[in-house]
Amino acid sequence: MKLLIVRHGDPDYEIDSLTEKGWKEAEYLSERLSRLNVKEFYVSPLGRAKDTASLTLKKMDRKAIECDWLREFDARIYRPDISDKKMIVWDWLPQDWMADERFFHYDQWYLNERLQEGHVKEAYDQVTVQFDALLKSHGYVREGHYYRVEKPNNDTFVFFCHFGLGCVLLSHLLSVSPMVLWHGACAAPTSVITLATEERRKGIALFRMSSYGDISHLYANEEPPAFAARFCETYDNSEERHD
Repeated sequence: MKLLIVRHGDPDYEIDSLTEKGWKEAEYLSERLSRLNVKEFYVSPLGRAKDTASLTLKKMDRKAIECDWLREFDARIYRPDISDKKMIVWDWLPQDWMADERFFHYDQWYLNERLQEGHVKEAYDQVTVQFDALLKSHGYVREGHYYRVEKPNNDTFVFFCHFGLGCVLLSHLLSVSPMVLWHGACAAPTSVITLATEERRKGIALFRMSSYGDISHLYANEEPPAFAARFCETYDNSEERHD
């Protein structure tokens, strides 16, 4: 089984759709994905993900299954440096989140007091339980940290979703703290994460990642990646975002 986790194109958050550049990125992505033999498509209910998927689906004359749990991960917390409003759980300043060693551990990251107050683990579990239910319906049953294979297959499944949510899925599949992924990885708009099962012994499989943040479809069309999801490379780069 192969899983492709796709981030939406360059977003226009005000209208929950894509910028002009985002639509161009989605077109190049569709040229890539439409060549694949895809068993099923799944999509977030949010406009920017649905619009990104629409060009691929139109090319292939296909439909996607809309899953509410694929919407952007929206658990919110009071960040250490911002106490007057709740923020998304990622994008902490490094000196703040890295001060808590628990964030580096798969089975401890959610013990942080701010995350507990924001019920982040409960939101995480709501996503991963439904994700595992979907994988089970296709023959792969979660058992501890690996999957028991009931119906082995070489099918490909594509998920159109979001950066934060994609990190949650990856965290679950690879048994890695999502805090490390949220802060240490960057998936540019329309980038593709690819994972495939390895069943080295009959009936036991794990998902292994072969690529992260792949934007080769943009490079093939000489289209530069959007800056969305990144922060300033140096502090003096005033034209790049700091927060």
